[in-house]
Amino acid sequence: MTSVQPLSANAGTAPKTPYTPAALHDLVLKSLDDDQAQEVVSIPLEGKSSVADYMVIASGRSTRQVAAMAQKLAERIKHGGFGHVRIEGLPAADWVLIDAGDVVVHLFRPEVRTFYNLERMWAFGDAGAA
Repeated sequence: MTSVQPLSANAGTAPKTPYTPAALHDLVLKSLDDDQAQEVVSIPLEGKSSVADYMVIASGRSTRQVAAMAQKLAERIKHGGFGHVRIEGLPAADWVLIDAGDVVVHLFRPEVRTFYNLERMWAFGDAGAA
C-alpha cells in the first residue's frame, strides 16, 4: 500500500532542507557569497514588518553580475524546495527585487544602491544589521 502525501505549494519536489525562514535566509546568503556579491547586509524584520522575516541587500559590480546573481538565486531557491520566487527589474538589472516570501532580496548596482539607501530606511536604528 502506498502512502498519500498532502498537496503543498512544492508538490512533486521534496525540500532538501526543512522549510523555515532561517533556512531560506541561509540559502540566500550562501548563494550571494558564492556569486561574490558585495556589501551584503541582512536586516531582520520579524516582529517589525509583515512584509517578510528578513531583507537582504547586496550589490553587484555590473548589470550583468546583478542579473546573473538574481537568476542563480531564483534557481537555487527553487531547487532547494522553497518554491518559486517573483523577480522584478531583471531587464534593466540596476535594481532587482527577488520576493521569496519570508526573505526579500534587493540586488543593486552600487550607484543605484547609494541613491536609494534602503539600509537606512529599513534598519529601524538597529545596530544589529550585518
